[in-house]
Amino acid sequence: MKMNRFINQNVIITGGSSGIGSTITSRLLSEGANVIIWDILSPKEKMNEENKFFVEVDIRNWEKIKEALKISKKIIKKLDVLICCAGITGPNKKTWEYSKQEWDHVFDVNVNGTFLCNKACIPLLIENGYGRIVNIASIAGKEGNPNASAYSSSKAAVIGLTKSLGKELSEHPITVNCVTPAAVKTEIFEQMTREHINYMLSKIPMGRFGTTDEVSSLVCWLASSECSFSTGSVFDISGGRATY
Repeated sequence: MKMNRFINQNVIITGGSSGIGSTITSRLLSEGANVIIWDILSPKEKMNEENKFFVEVDIRNWEKIKEALKISKKIIKKLDVLICCAGITGPNKKTWEYSKQEWDHVFDVNVNGTFLCNKACIPLLIENGYGRIVNIASIAGKEGNPNASAYSSSKAAVIGLTKSLGKELSEHPITVNCVTPAAVKTEIFEQMTREHINYMLSKIPMGRFGTTDEVSSLVCWLASSECSFSTGSVFDISGGRATY
């Protein structure tokens, strides 16, 4: 059954050009949304939908985000949904082997980038009198993966940010939630060692990786008006891996 939960709604999604973000974008478009992709990489698919737009932006840079917002406001008159999906894994190595530059890079993208995009877009949601924010974290942020302490720590920070924002915005009709997937096979696997990929699979009781379609289904529910009494919450999609 075709759903049309996002007709006349405008969505900004970071990291929407590839991986999970690309699948979420396609799902939103199929349900009637106008989608603006904020990404450092342009989408692989041709921009042939009349309700799909792309703004190149480095989410680590506050001035670039402000410029992206300025461009976006010329495309849409209001903002209904923000989905922060952009992220990187960083190197797979022991914590003490990280250089400060490697550690800072992961936090700049995963934590600072998510914070800055939330900061930029929240005033538009408040002005609109309605909003949904979905931040993509990771099961690693709850359990901590060995040889991925920067990634795990950064995703734990995204969870904390989401919980705080949910409480801060509870006086408005705006919900803020995050999704914590276990491993989902996307281009991000190219940043990981085979040993680390095998480790992640071994931790999933269902014995397989998740799919981008499965994650997008959950994200789009959280981004819709159907999800109206959950905020500051963490939603696992982990094939049984989550222990709390």
